[in-house]
Amino acid sequence: MEVRVRYAPSPTGMQHIGGVRTALFNYLFARTNGGKFILRLEDTDRTRYAPEYEQNLFDTLEWMGIEWDEGPDKGGEYGPYIQSQRFELYKKHALELVKMGRAYYCFCDAERLERIRKIQTMNKMAPGYDRECRHLSEAEVRANLEKGLPHVIRLKVPLEGATLFHDALLGDIEWKNEDINPDPVLLKSDGFPTYHLANIVDDHYMKISHVMRAQEWIPSTPLHVIMYRAFGWEHPEYCHLPMVMGQDGQKLSKRHGATSVNEFRNNGYLPEALVNYIAMLGASYEDGRDIYSLKELESLFRLEKLNKAPAVFDYKKLEWFNGQYMRAMDDESLYRAALPFISKEGILPTEPSEREKAKLMEVMPLIRERLHFLTEAPEMVRFLFIEPAAPNPEDLIPKKLDQEGTKKILTLAAEELLPGLEGKTEEEGDVLVRETAEKLGVKLGDLMMPIRIAVTGSRVSPPLIGSIRILGTKEAIARINRAIAVL
Repeated sequence: MEVRVRYAPSPTGMQHIGGVRTALFNYLFARTNGGKFILRLEDTDRTRYAPEYEQNLFDTLEWMGIEWDEGPDKGGEYGPYIQSQRFELYKKHALELVKMGRAYYCFCDAERLERIRKIQTMNKMAPGYDRECRHLSEAEVRANLEKGLPHVIRLKVPLEGATLFHDALLGDIEWKNEDINPDPVLLKSDGFPTYHLANIVDDHYMKISHVMRAQEWIPSTPLHVIMYRAFGWEHPEYCHLPMVMGQDGQKLSKRHGATSVNEFRNNGYLPEALVNYIAMLGASYEDGRDIYSLKELESLFRLEKLNKAPAVFDYKKLEWFNGQYMRAMDDESLYRAALPFISKEGILPTEPSEREKAKLMEVMPLIRERLHFLTEAPEMVRFLFIEPAAPNPEDLIPKKLDQEGTKKILTLAAEELLPGLEGKTEEEGDVLVRETAEKLGVKLGDLMMPIRIAVTGSRVSPPLIGSIRILGTKEAIARINRAIAVL
């Protein structure tokens, strides 16, 4: 059997961690088994649909490196891959179920359904349709249709017995039919299919072999199995993935922090780090190892390595992954990743000059070890391209020194230390700095702080000696002299 899996989101919001984890696991399962990964748009919820959500889906998967084999933009043997273009197929199959006696017309209006809901709520009854129209005679149905009464088509859920299905992760699951959503709507009065009908028909005709989705879909699965059996079709194999939770044990949501991939992307995370971390949520690969490329994951993913228990999303752990990937990048890769964030802050144009690029490339080795997020890069390199404002005198003075002592440090730095650094190696420069601190009788930190603020405009910067070398000794001395002038 050819493995065919799908990611079929509804474009009604930005792609979030839970959704892309499902997409990633499906993709990895397809690649591990030499199968196909299909992208399908379930866009039947037109009230919440928006084109930007659809575009965000494509952008997100492309950014993460998740490639689909068939989909709206690529086509394929079983298209179209957009549900709104398949309405006739859904209507045809809904009518087939009516003919087979597995579904029926329902003429209940919204007012009656609301009345039922209120009665059920007042009496603490289970919610759901009361099956009023299930018992209409053929003559009554025909008369109502001839009158042109608005109607939906509902599935006949068995009134007795139970529905059993096997889950690759959780084993056999049995659901009493009386506990299943009573006779859900398959085709709405406007001709739009509901999720359940469209999902089943599409999975069948697209020859989906395995359905991998979050465990929140388990209550819907017995209903789907009933529908497959009603059509006389074989249902796919099911695997319901562990939920993604916050540290408090609740389903991951905005109250825990960023949840949409766009937020992580804009906050300076690398796609490789996010993919690696998400792949670890609810799955294990090799003992004692955390770092995996997407290519490695494509060969290591196994259903039997999934965990039954919910996965906890740890923002600190993701930050660690991000740092690891940044430190593993070469200068050119880090430059390309950081440039959009630097340009966004107006420090450099999106296409820097050769001179600007060369200067930025020089500082990449200095900032690499200090970066946690790409968003930190702009402030680390700003001083190389934009002269900082004149510092406040109180910011220049270390806690254990006074104004005169600070002035003495800066004067010696401008007249002896910085000129003396020219032509020296990093190690030789460190020795000279330490000798200067001893000569002045101050701690190394008290020597470096006023120089750092004068040159970079910040208490936090890349390693100072390397920064001065890239900026240029002449410019660094000029900035120190300006700082001396404000003291």
